[in-house]
This record gives sequence, structure tokens and C-alpha cells, in this order.
Amino acid sequence: MRKTDSITIVVRTIIKAPVRKVWEFWTQPEHIIHWNYASEDWHAPKAENDLREGGRFNWRMEARDGSTGFDFTGEYTRILLHSLIEYTLDDRRRVQITFVPDGDETIVSETFDPERTHTLEQQQEGWQSILDNFKKYVESSDKFAVLHFEIKINASTEKVYQTMLGKKKYSEWTSVFNPSSHFLGSWEKGAKIIFLGTDEDGNEGGMVGRIRENITNRFVSIEYVGIIKNGKELMSGSEYNQWAGAQENYTFVEVSGNTLLKIDIDVIGDLKEYFESTWPKALKKLKSICE
Repeated sequence: MRKTDSITIVVRTIIKAPVRKVWEFWTQPEHIIHWNYASEDWHAPKAENDLREGGRFNWRMEARDGSTGFDFTGEYTRILLHSLIEYTLDDRRRVQITFVPDGDETIVSETFDPERTHTLEQQQEGWQSILDNFKKYVESSDKFAVLHFEIKINASTEKVYQTMLGKKKYSEWTSVFNPSSHFLGSWEKGAKIIFLGTDEDGNEGGMVGRIRENITNRFVSIEYVGIIKNGKELMSGSEYNQWAGAQENYTFVEVSGNTLLKIDIDVIGDLKEYFESTWPKALKKLKSICE
């Protein structure tokens, strides 16, 4: 791709977080992989970042269905801690990012040379979408802890996907969380889905979700939009607000005919230790069922 002479594109956002935190989430690879893509049918499976003048970076972006992907690579030319990042992409286009503190908020602006493959409007929209994704990730970090689990299963991605989401087997492997665990609804993209279980007193509770994305045998993303308490659906109130917007993502990676299953979930702080204990057990049970 070649840059377009004398034209630059600017995208900007205001993030409700102090500049130190915004800088950290922008530059550290363990955070970059969670936000560096423009839409849910893409992801960032890896990131390498040598943040110094003369240092290089390599951020991998791929379509979740495996159809395409590319490495976003370049070299840093100027770094001012918590203030400025400048780099040159390997196609010689230049990029500048500024971080301006404004009280407890931070204004992030990106100015970049466009390329000639896509229209200026398409490029601005794409970069703005990534920046908006970054904003959402940073602002949700105070609300949720992000947990990651993975397990290798000696079965095809098709078998793991179907076993994990099928009604009968779903109740079996999720019984680790609740012996009466089950779901109502559909796994289709955009569909409403309800996850249910009863407590020791026989009261029914659970979560209301929306399927943000479902790429068969590849990726499933759930966003929680409500809770079930005593059999009733709640879409407001303090308990609802604790969970609203939390995501749960399943990624199925084919490895020599077998499956590397990756789980990424948002949890409220009080339940972090619980899920750190129960998710590995649930995945071991799923592995046993599939194999």
C-alpha cells in the first residue's frame, strides 16, 4: 500500500480514565490483543511491542473465520511518556498519537497518512472503530476483571463447538457451575439467550445474554444485558448494573486436527476467585466429554 501525499486523517476520542492508565492499555501487548480490531468478526491474536525510539511493533489482525489476516508492523520514531507516540509503518506511512490529560479523562487523537487501497472515509471509519473499541475496553476495566482460560482438546473444532453449545451436553459440562444449569433461546447472532439455574432454596436465577457474534466452529461472543432473580427478568437496578455489558467469548482454534479452546470472560471483582476455580474444572469436564 502507498500513502497519499499531503493528506492526513484524524480520529479522536475522550476516555474516562487517567492518562497513565490509558497509556498502559495502549502500549502493553496483554491489553492490545483485547481491543486492536474494528469489528467483532475480527480479532488480534498476538501483539509484540518494543516501545522505544527505534523499537519495532507487530500487531497481528485476523478475521475470526480464518479467511484473511495481516501483520500491522512498523518502527517507533518518537516517544514522550504519557504524551506522544510517533511511528512509521513498513509501507512508509506515518502515524502520530497524542494523549492529553483533562482531569480524570484523557483525549486520545490519532493522525495518520492514508493508503490508496481504500477510500478516505473507509479508512477513517475503520481507525475510529478501533479507537472506539479501545475506549470501551479501558472504561470497562474498572468494572470487570478480564479472565482468560484455555485447554487443548483432542477433537475437531466442529465436535468441540457442537458439544459445547448443544443443549444436553451444555448442561453436563456447566454443571460445575450449577447442577441445574441450562439455557433457553438460540446461539444465532443477534439472538436472545437465557442461562438458568436454581439455588439451594429452589429459586431460579441466571443471566440474560445477547449473541454478539457466532462464527460456526470458530468464535462465539455473548454480551450480558440482564439478570434473572427469583425467576424474574431484571433490566435495571444495582444488581443488573454490576453485570450489564459483560462479555463471554469462546474461540476455537484448529491445531493439527485438534482444538485449542480459549475462553475470555468479564467478571465482577467479588466473583473473580470463584471463576478462577470453576472454569478450569468445567473445561476439563468438557474435554472429557469431547474426547
